[in-house]
Amino acid sequence: MLNEKLKNHNIILASGSPRRQEFFKTLGLNFEIRLKPIAEDYPTRLRHFEISDYLAQLKALPFKNELKENDILITSDTIVWHNNRALGKPRNETDAFQIIKSLSNTTHEVITSVCFTTKTFEKTLNAITKVTFKDLTDEEISYYISTCKPFDKAGAYGIQEWIGQIGVTKIEGSYFNVMGLPTHIVYKTLIDIVNDL
Repeated sequence: MLNEKLKNHNIILASGSPRRQEFFKTLGLNFEIRLKPIAEDYPTRLRHFEISDYLAQLKALPFKNELKENDILITSDTIVWHNNRALGKPRNETDAFQIIKSLSNTTHEVITSVCFTTKTFEKTLNAITKVTFKDLTDEEISYYISTCKPFDKAGAYGIQEWIGQIGVTKIEGSYFNVMGLPTHIVYKTLIDIVNDL
């Protein structure tokens, strides 16, 4: 359905994430993947969704001069917000353990920003999901890290993995957002873009 509406457009996903690529396939989109390396640094004054908005827009910058009339570039970034700070990807096993331990028996926010860029405009939207973990034991945390190695994930966990199955007691908002892409926002925005053009 979406493909038919977008038949005159070229969708570009600037993400190496297998999960985001799978989401695009599930949405029924024809798309190409383009990757450009970028340092994911942001000003320390930014808070909450300002961080993921900024990084999603930053990822679009290297592509702007090469976009054609019918191109729609999609970039995104996910952060975990907890105790008034952003939790990124863990540096090592010790860091991953400390991050997950801090999330144990508490509620945190997963924020994903998606930036839609064409030759003539840019639009950034975000989704926020609240996730609550049970009181995780040290044994459970260590087992998860050793078996799933979540070093490529913000907040050091994937909700679709073992720790999500045994540890998440409550979720408020989009589940897919926690996995890395608010698919409902992508779907609606792409339809809006086509209808507005």
